Amino acid sequence: MSDIDILVVEDELAIRDMLAMILGQVGFNVNLVSDVEGGQKQLDEQLPDLILLDWMLPGLSGVEWCRRLKRDKNFAELPVILISARGEEEDKVRGLDVGADDYVTKPFSPKELVARIRAVLRRSGIIGKLERLELDGIVLDRDEHWLKIDGQPVALSPTEFRLIEFFISHPDKVYSREQLLDRVWGRSTYIEERTVDVHIRRIRKILAGFDRQDLIQTIRGFGYRFSVKVD
Repeated sequence: MSDIDILVVEDELAIRDMLAMILGQVGFNVNLVSDVEGGQKQLDEQLPDLILLDWMLPGLSGVEWCRRLKRDKNFAELPVILISARGEEEDKVRGLDVGADDYVTKPFSPKELVARIRAVLRRSGIIGKLERLELDGIVLDRDEHWLKIDGQPVALSPTEFRLIEFFISHPDKVYSREQLLDRVWGRSTYIEERTVDVHIRRIRKILAGFDRQDLIQTIRGFGYRFSVKVD
C-alpha cells in the first residue's frame, strides 16, 4: 500500500497545525509550508497526491498559483483544493474557474474536509490506495471504518482502530513510542508514552484470538514494528 501525500500551503500556524493533526489521524502523509515559494520547492522535489491550498497567502496568492499550476503541463493533473474564508458564490466560482478541483470554506469540519479530499482523490483515480488495507488476512476499511480478520468482524476502540490502521499502512518499519504518539494520537495531545504500551497489549490480545499476536513485534531499545516477517 502506498501512502497518500498531501501538501498543505497555509500561512497561519494554528491552521497548519490543525490540518496536520486532522490529516495525519486519517493516515495521510502531510508536508506543511507557509507560502507559494515553499510549495514550489516541494513540487520540484517530489509531487504530492494533492495540494490543500489557502487562497490568501503572503506574496503570490493561492488562487493565482493554482491558475499557474493548471496551465503547466507538468502539474495540470495535480489535484488542488482551495481553502478560504471567502464564502461568497462569486469567490467559489472564481476558484473553480482557475482550475481548482474543489473549494472548501473556512471554518470547516474535519469530517467534511476529509470527505472532500477523498472525493477529489477518488475522481483522480488515487482513492484505490486509500479505502481498504489488507495484510495477512487482516482487512481494514478506512471509509466504512471496520476491521475483519479471516472474515470475522473485530470490534475496536477509535484509538485501537487508528493504531492498527497506522501499523498496517506502514508495515516492516520500526517506530518509537514518541513517533507513534505523534502519528496516531496527534501532536497536540499530551499523554505519556506508556499509553502506547497499553494499547499495544490490547491489540496483541485481539490478534491472539486469531493467532496473529506476533505481527506486532517489540524491537528492544527502539519501539515497535508491524510485520509478517520474523527476525
